[in-house]
Amino acid sequence: MNQSPLLADPQALALESLTAKDTQVVLVVKTIQLVAPCPKCHQSSSRVHSRYERTVADLPWQGVTVQIQLLTRRFFCVNRTGVRRIFCERLPRVVAAYGRQTLRLNDALRLIGMMLGGQAGALLALKLGMPISPDTLLRWIRQSQLPMNATPRVLGVDDWAWRKGHRYGTILVDLERHRPIELLPDREASTLTNWLLAHPGVEIITRDRSKAYESGIQQGAPTAIQVADRFHLLQNLAETLAQTFGAHSQALKIVGTTHSLSSVTAQDGAVVVPVLPPQPMPQEQRIAQQRRSRREADYQRVWELHHQGWLAPAIARQVGIGKTTVFRYLRSSTFPERQGRRDCGRSRLLDPYKDYILQRWNDGCHDALWLFGEIQQRGYSGSYDTVARYTRRFRQAQGTQHRKRRRSIKHLPKVSEPQKLSLTPRRAAHLVLRRPENWQLDDEQLVQRMAQHPELAEAIQLAQNFAFLVGERQPSQLDSWLERALKSQLSPFHRFAKRLQEDYDAVKAGITLPWSNGQTEGQINRLKMLKRQMFGRAGMELLSRRFLLAV
Repeated sequence: MNQSPLLADPQALALESLTAKDTQVVLVVKTIQLVAPCPKCHQSSSRVHSRYERTVADLPWQGVTVQIQLLTRRFFCVNRTGVRRIFCERLPRVVAAYGRQTLRLNDALRLIGMMLGGQAGALLALKLGMPISPDTLLRWIRQSQLPMNATPRVLGVDDWAWRKGHRYGTILVDLERHRPIELLPDREASTLTNWLLAHPGVEIITRDRSKAYESGIQQGAPTAIQVADRFHLLQNLAETLAQTFGAHSQALKIVGTTHSLSSVTAQDGAVVVPVLPPQPMPQEQRIAQQRRSRREADYQRVWELHHQGWLAPAIARQVGIGKTTVFRYLRSSTFPERQGRRDCGRSRLLDPYKDYILQRWNDGCHDALWLFGEIQQRGYSGSYDTVARYTRRFRQAQGTQHRKRRRSIKHLPKVSEPQKLSLTPRRAAHLVLRRPENWQLDDEQLVQRMAQHPELAEAIQLAQNFAFLVGERQPSQLDSWLERALKSQLSPFHRFAKRLQEDYDAVKAGITLPWSNGQTEGQINRLKMLKRQMFGRAGMELLSRRFLLAV
């Protein structure tokens, strides 16, 4: 009978008896070692002093707990000069000294704790027949030794948030072995410098555009090649393009409106007219204008204080706005107009029935009360006034809002509601930087409409050229692009090019070399999952062990 699946070490143990109960299996096991080494002097002895019984938990059988009644022995130490006369025999492959669980049970529970944490791990272990408390699981994880990793040749460095906007740490990843090797408690330059000085030999380091990391690498590993991550380069480009578009939001609004109206097409040779959006009430316009005037006054005041040397936090307190708003104003050379939300302040109850109303109207049913009754049967729960206001826009589009002007239905053009497009600066920036093969049907036409505006055309060309040289690895084009951007009248691109020039070697290495921080970002996603799984209650000691050991 092969007992290896049953006993942890068949060469040291023998099964005496087995008793199966509903909730527990009890194994009576004795030791069969001929000799045992003394744990102090390490000399082997065969002189048995006495026997005693230990109770040890083992791996469960099909969810049923297993208890081992281990019959073990005490031996006389043969070393007469030793400090111990009698010792208990050790079973290093079965159970630790003074242990209450076998080593293989400990390993299984420790793995569950590493993967799930304390509370969830204890619940799963109980279901599997390995009862344990959450505190014990966490204690075992904390007692685990962190791995001694060799110094990597290619290192990925990035920050991660303990609490976004308040406290950050640093993650270090071996990009060749695809393994995280260290979590640092902050993202200060000195912390990274100390780690690099303690681990000499790093040849290539990928990072984001952080000045702290740049300084830390220069001091800790001055001979290492710094590589600016391509994703962060494109992310900075998207932010620069969005800032440029934000300063010309009126041009974007015109493009969005023109594109929406152009989406109305004729069907079956019939003339189709667009249904224009409802105009705001005079009172709403007056309130909106007053709020805009206040924002513009705040914008002017922010720049006045900035020219006087005030810092952003002090400006925010003085003007009575947030720091984020202050930074946004200072990034824009002109007052940034707001992009109104098309779904704000409008009833959405009618939306599911608009296509039906349009179809019935074009079929010749121009009675709002009749249409109201039809959509009520289809589940509409709104008021008749909402339907009447909507159909009034149809009459305005067809030129029949006055009874004396109403014409025969046969000669009326059909109506169609344009596709509503909210072209925000951020959405426009991502559209411009999207690969052409990923564009939808009308995306190319929309980009062409934006390029027809002189204030947007230069920004689009600069952004697409830089995205091309990064995506296609064309470092030879970097110098000419920087020259054009520095000569540009677009202040966001001028600032962006100046920052690239200050970090020129790392930027060029990022475009030239195959290394990037993609792996590092993936490890950060796993780290965030573990951090959130622990509800923010664990410190660096527990988080680092769960993150670094469970790979």
